[in-house]
Amino acid sequence: MSISAQTPDILGDRQSGQDVRTQNVVACQAISNIVKSSLGPVGLDKMLVDDIGDVTITNDGATILKMLEVEHPAAKVLVELAELQDREVGDGTTSVVIFAAELLK
Repeated sequence: MSISAQTPDILGDRQSGQDVRTQNVVACQAISNIVKSSLGPVGLDKMLVDDIGDVTITNDGATILKMLEVEHPAAKVLVELAELQDREVGDGTTSVVIFAAELLK
């Protein structure tokens, strides 16, 4: 019996190629779609409820993204991009997320 047949698969299935690229784009589009409706002067507010039941109502992209629990690696990069934009400039987090997601299309 070979060694690979005896060792458990602790890393899970490994994917590569076009499927992974498509999943990355879809994940980034999902993040973009969450904040897209809050952009601009007629942007809608979002009501967010955290784990303990506290309610936050905001249309600030940085706050919305900060409260999300993102697991997908590409989507995390997009959230980190927004956090960096907020730290460095203080504005434009929603715009930078939408712009980056559109570039991935």
